[in-house]
Amino acid sequence: MSFSLYSTDGCHLCEQAFDILIREVGLAPDSLSVIDIALDDGLIEQFGVHIPVLERAGTDDRLYWPFSAIEASHFIEANDSR
Repeated sequence: MSFSLYSTDGCHLCEQAFDILIREVGLAPDSLSVIDIALDDGLIEQFGVHIPVLERAGTDDRLYWPFSAIEASHFIEANDSR
């Protein structure tokens, strides 16, 4: 299963979210795509005030910041069972 993390360069909250997902939750780096919203006006409009946002790839299932390692784990596990 893969996930997307909507982010942008210089976003310290996005860096925290990435660290939570990789270091605390143990999500494999190859299952997480970091998408820079600054490269797409539509993504800026959709996620600009919400980043970081974790999304199950290919779905509209999203976890919005702020989230803890426990919340991210539950989100990932819930999506694992689909």
